[in-house]
Amino acid sequence: MKKALIITYYWPPAGGSGVQRWLKFVKYFRDFGVEPVIFTVEKPHYPILDKSLEKEIPKGIEILKQPIWEPNNVLPFFLKNNNETSGFLNPNPTFIGRILQNIRANYFIPDARKFWVRPSVKYLKNYLFKNKIDVIITTGPPHSVHLIGLKLKQKLNVKWIADFRDPWTEIDYFHQLPLTKKSIETHKYLERNVLNSADAVLVVGNTMKKNYSKFNKNVITVTNGFDSEIIKKKVDLDSKFTVTHVGLMNADRNPQILWKVLAEISNENIDFAKDFELKLIGKIAPDIRKDILANNLGANVHIIDYIPHNKVIEFQIKSQLLLLVVNNVSSAKAIITGKVFEYLMAKRPILAIAPINGDLAEIINRTNSGFVIDFYDKDLLKKTILNLYLKFKQNNLEINSKNIDKFHRKKLTEKVSKIIYSITK
Repeated sequence: MKKALIITYYWPPAGGSGVQRWLKFVKYFRDFGVEPVIFTVEKPHYPILDKSLEKEIPKGIEILKQPIWEPNNVLPFFLKNNNETSGFLNPNPTFIGRILQNIRANYFIPDARKFWVRPSVKYLKNYLFKNKIDVIITTGPPHSVHLIGLKLKQKLNVKWIADFRDPWTEIDYFHQLPLTKKSIETHKYLERNVLNSADAVLVVGNTMKKNYSKFNKNVITVTNGFDSEIIKKKVDLDSKFTVTHVGLMNADRNPQILWKVLAEISNENIDFAKDFELKLIGKIAPDIRKDILANNLGANVHIIDYIPHNKVIEFQIKSQLLLLVVNNVSSAKAIITGKVFEYLMAKRPILAIAPINGDLAEIINRTNSGFVIDFYDKDLLKKTILNLYLKFKQNNLEINSKNIDKFHRKKLTEKVSKIIYSITK
């Protein structure tokens, strides 16, 4: 039995996508000869809570916690008489907001959780002297977590796996940050140092693997996945032509082409206007709400801010069509939104607006699970939606996906376990 110390900022009761990956690995590790020990934050202030995930934590595992001081927690005090939010990338910040964004971008490198690094290293150094651990694993973002692993590697020469759920300097919003040239160089220096020093680097997609292999020869793609049995029995689908999107939709993930196409079809086809319903589950940027209303789609849209993860699955398996939207940014080809794997489990047709030669498109095409439309191909998007609607009217809207079993969380955990054993021989 190998013992792995997993250092993660996100842990139940945290909700959202950041907690899923390592909660699921931990859930299955014991099946493959790995005993997990968790190191996480004490009394965190997560933006989203989902206490239902606490039931998935295996019984009897050791969970270590240390307090964290986060600058984000004091911002509301300074903003209590101001309409500015503490959102890092508010597209229309006030004067105070611009100052705060600049401070956070250039003084809290790599991120606002940097103050957790030093006390965590001190605590874990003492813990590792007293307890046998075969490997430590850090997962980011926040990428400051990787600096804990880096310092422990330097001080104790422990075996270390750095897991990147998202890239560091190539993450979708990095180039929007008000960073100075010096700050950009600092980010890149820290990123290279982490990549060069880790015994293995895990990434979620092949584009990330290609980019990071320049700095480390042992970069392995371990995608995200789904964690329920594949739905094989018949379910009662929504009676309407429902199109469901799950997850955050920020300003970069605003499919304006989709709103225009849906508006055109609704104006041209009375039946479509009556049958169509768009379900948006998750936080929606104000600009997206405005665009939906501007295209007269308000009556067809149902927005749900957040629901527990186990309830989200119910929406997915009943929906006629599942919508995925990739951020329209320079790094779009590398983006694989984690929801695609649970969409695969639901076995409903997927409509993705994304690069047709990106990592997400490769997964959808290889599994025969849906359709990928480029950001600007309005004609093909309209044609595809009309064709799917016609199949819906004929009661024949199905998808024959294939090769999706390899994305089950248990299969992926087996792969991670083999990596742990390979670097700790």
